[in-house]
Amino acid sequence: MNENERTQEQYDEMYRGESYYWTVRPSRTCFEVLERMPPDRPLRLLDIGCGEGRNAVFFARNGYEVHAFDISGTGLEKTRRLAERAGVSVRVFQADLNRFRLDETFDILFSTGTLHSSDPSVRAELFENYKRHTAAGGLNVFSVFVDKPFVARAPDSDPNTHLWRSGELFTLYHDWQIELCAEEIFDCMSSGVPHQHAVNRLVARTPASKPAPGGRRAGGGAE
Repeated sequence: MNENERTQEQYDEMYRGESYYWTVRPSRTCFEVLERMPPDRPLRLLDIGCGEGRNAVFFARNGYEVHAFDISGTGLEKTRRLAERAGVSVRVFQADLNRFRLDETFDILFSTGTLHSSDPSVRAELFENYKRHTAAGGLNVFSVFVDKPFVARAPDSDPNTHLWRSGELFTLYHDWQIELCAEEIFDCMSSGVPHQHAVNRLVARTPASKPAPGGRRAGGGAE
């Protein structure tokens, strides 16, 4: 069993119960999207590593056209159920973060608490793909866990964790308008054991004159 298979197995097990491991409350990073790019026109949003769907469903309830993927089929099934209960549509598909590449354009790419699973050897190429497939004037809104010597590894971290270096994410967007770049440490109880995470948060906007690549066909997986 390789690292990605172990990651999928761990998250399937974490999400197997009826309760929601991460709760159904959206991340506060979601509100950066609402503030900076409200859906006053049709906007397509991709949630990268949607988990059990708390953020994806929040965006759908607020009027975005939401697509979402995750490595965990169990998480995606809970995303579908959460969307049904909320009376909204979220187009979900299963994919491995390290292997999946976009072949369609989105107005907003969003991810929180997932990108530590990206292999450092593919990050530059992966994020170039994300940037190429962000529409002119669109946003990339990401939160990544960073390595700090005084912050212990989370007790429920997955086997495929590759913490980012502080500031590493920001350098990938040197050619975009960076509207927010922040580093913070927050307390977490996700495993039932008190622990902390160090994170970098980024909101970056592509230039309005950026030529968007063609093609809007859904990129992989089934709804």
